[in-house]
Amino acid sequence: MKDDLAELLAQVKAKNPGEPEFHQAVYEVFESLAPVLDRHPEYRKGKILQRMIEPERVIMFRVPWQDDSGEVQVNRGFRIGMNSAIGPFKGGLRFHPSVNLGILKFLAFEQVFKNSLTTLPMGGGKGGSDFDPKGKSDNEVMRFCQAFMAELSRHIGPDRDVPAGDIGVGSREIGFLFGMYKKLRNEFTGVLTGKGIGWGGSLIRPEATGYGAVYFAAEMLKTRNEELAGKVCLVSGSGNVAQYTVEKLIEMGARPVTLSDSAGYIYDEAGITREKLAFIMQLKNVQRGRISEYASKFGDAVYTPIDRKLDHNPLWNYQAQCAFPSATQNEINEKDAANLLRNGVYVVSEGANMPTTIGGVNQFLEAKILFGPGKAANAGGVATSGLEMAQNSMRISWTREEVDARLQGIMKAIHKTCRATAERFGTPGNYVNGANIAGFLKVANAMLDQGIV
Repeated sequence: MKDDLAELLAQVKAKNPGEPEFHQAVYEVFESLAPVLDRHPEYRKGKILQRMIEPERVIMFRVPWQDDSGEVQVNRGFRIGMNSAIGPFKGGLRFHPSVNLGILKFLAFEQVFKNSLTTLPMGGGKGGSDFDPKGKSDNEVMRFCQAFMAELSRHIGPDRDVPAGDIGVGSREIGFLFGMYKKLRNEFTGVLTGKGIGWGGSLIRPEATGYGAVYFAAEMLKTRNEELAGKVCLVSGSGNVAQYTVEKLIEMGARPVTLSDSAGYIYDEAGITREKLAFIMQLKNVQRGRISEYASKFGDAVYTPIDRKLDHNPLWNYQAQCAFPSATQNEINEKDAANLLRNGVYVVSEGANMPTTIGGVNQFLEAKILFGPGKAANAGGVATSGLEMAQNSMRISWTREEVDARLQGIMKAIHKTCRATAERFGTPGNYVNGANIAGFLKVANAMLDQGIV
């Protein structure tokens, strides 16, 4: 069976050249599935893997818009519907210069398994543009979002495809996108999640991914009769995921000491407090400033600019017990993983999508640390998006406490499922195998039930 998987992976690389992130995501899942296919030959006969790695649809379009100086700019837009076997496509929109087809296919593929794990009826999709909102005025962002939605609106809907935010797409962008969709379609529906509280959004949605990653880490620690209180934690990024990871860590008695952005990172040995976090949120969410300003404000903190010549990220080279990579894909390589292990880290809960390379993941698994892969640990965001969809459908709004309780329940259920599935297939404690297999089984069974479509 492993030979068959190797042959299929070779076909993936041949059919999708120049898409290393997609190849990596597929490989990571395939690595877990050999025992499943040995027990269930019906998946092989039904060509489930071959069907699962091909998107149901890929939409690519041009996005012309006008900047503040009157110049016409042209970007490229995408929307990928990867798999809708268990529900309408669901996944974020990313606005960043790095966006291309391969990046979005990897994200959409990951989303399929992540959404399956949430226990909610959502398929997997992803989209975005190579547009960079950084440095753009609000009016420029609005004009771009309106131009982007002019095409995207043809392909989405509350029962077809429900986008959300991602890197570069926050509350401002969701507002502009939703406003244009409503104008074009002449309807008020829950077609986007991450909306404002006053017009269909859900409480806890901005916090959900970060909170969920912390809840998952807490569940992993419970298996060793430990808790987060008193643990030193390394956190990367400074967007929504990182901010609310830090917030929940502080609430649970841990000591987060790092944050980063694309220019560098800060290390605050004394710990990021509620007061310091409030400064970061104002800095990043309102002023749209750089993390270096944190060190200027709080003198005990040290700021280190990124040196792209290094073969490792020094943020991951401090003594700690927990790490929460919350920035972007492949931010922890083999050397970073070795540094984390050497410095005493034994809990890694991924807030970002696929932030650890395959070599890094293998080191974590060999060391038998508590390693929560992104498709499980960061599923809280899309789970709460699903709760937002439910509230929109019922025309109701749950309280903060209700949503947070549901989120905690979902993260506990995901942890329990991953742990039980890993044991069932002979790899106890391996959350990577548990997440991949559990996510796969639900989607694969639905595909078999629905025939060759």
